[in-house]
Amino acid sequence: MNNSKQIKPRLLNIKLPKGKSVFLWGPRKVGKTFWLKNQFLVDKSINHDSLYIDLLKTDLLVEYLTSPSLLRERYHKHPAHLIVIDEIQKVPGLLDEVHWLIENTNKSFILTGSSARKLKRNHANMLGGRAWRRIMTPLSITELYEKDIDLEHILNSGLLPSHYLSNSPIEELRGYVADYLKEEIIDEASVQNIPAFSNFLNVMAITNSELLDYTKVASESGVSSKVVRTYFDILEDTYLGFRVPPWTKSKERRMIQTEKFYLFDVGVANYLAKRKVQTGSSEFGKSFEHLILMELKAYQAYRNQELDIKFWRTASGYEVDFIIGNALLAIEIKAKKKITEKDLKGLSVISEEMKVKKKIIVSLESTPRKITLHNGKLTEIEILPWLEFIKRLWAGEYL
Repeated sequence: MNNSKQIKPRLLNIKLPKGKSVFLWGPRKVGKTFWLKNQFLVDKSINHDSLYIDLLKTDLLVEYLTSPSLLRERYHKHPAHLIVIDEIQKVPGLLDEVHWLIENTNKSFILTGSSARKLKRNHANMLGGRAWRRIMTPLSITELYEKDIDLEHILNSGLLPSHYLSNSPIEELRGYVADYLKEEIIDEASVQNIPAFSNFLNVMAITNSELLDYTKVASESGVSSKVVRTYFDILEDTYLGFRVPPWTKSKERRMIQTEKFYLFDVGVANYLAKRKVQTGSSEFGKSFEHLILMELKAYQAYRNQELDIKFWRTASGYEVDFIIGNALLAIEIKAKKKITEKDLKGLSVISEEMKVKKKIIVSLESTPRKITLHNGKLTEIEILPWLEFIKRLWAGEYL
């Protein structure tokens, strides 16, 4: 680890009322276990009576796989009010015992996992609304110290904590892809054609942030379009990627109906695509857009899980990168130090199409400024340095 670089306390906040439980989902290595141990097990002023069950321990895993009822037998009358079970998807049968304990005792549970796919596939007991749902994301920019922020480094290392802090992020990424993406995901999803899935990961990373073309990805991966759709579903179920839907409401223009797909972390995407991003390159612009979307996804996870994130694109080619909420915010991402009139076109056109509360260009400019367009009606566009946009977002100025 690079001792000169540190991260701030995480933004995730779980305050459980008595008797309430929560599923905490998120990809491996986003920091769930570290956060839980510090939040509930180390700081006894927060919870002095917590238990932690780690299903990554082979002996415990075998015990509970063999006999899930051990959970009830051991902890029915235990004084602990909170029980944390890490990697709950490894033993789906435990959820019936958790359900019983919730119904018959005053215990609360935090159930963590990196995938709900196995639970769904085995028709596991998802507790029928008795548990909240939270997602932990890679690091937010607001969880970093500003003095340490190096944009090019972040785009290549990504924002998984151990990768961002490492002196050798590429080595960390290599291990993550080899040990997790290509082995655990394959095992979890019962993927039979391992070379095809590996090829798919590389092809999908290259097309990251572009309109989804299942036929093209299938052709380059060596499998059918139907199988490719299943692979994309696997990535979503394991929180390793997500679809961004298009904005389809329009009275006058024909809109693109195709979704986009993004991997959960910009560093993982660039590693899988076998590219090192450098300032000024074409890949830099795509990665910069991906990074800002990661920040929006973190905001969605921690502040407003119901928040819609879409993109706006007409069939004739006009585009705005992200529409947030019910047209509360239109955001264009430009990895440029000087925004010109040409860069305003998408936001200008969308202003003619519908009422948008705020229109913003997130850029590499050094100072905030505003431009007023006279396009039939006055349209104000904010041009913001990317760090300033992130500060204002989390300060609640836009949403």
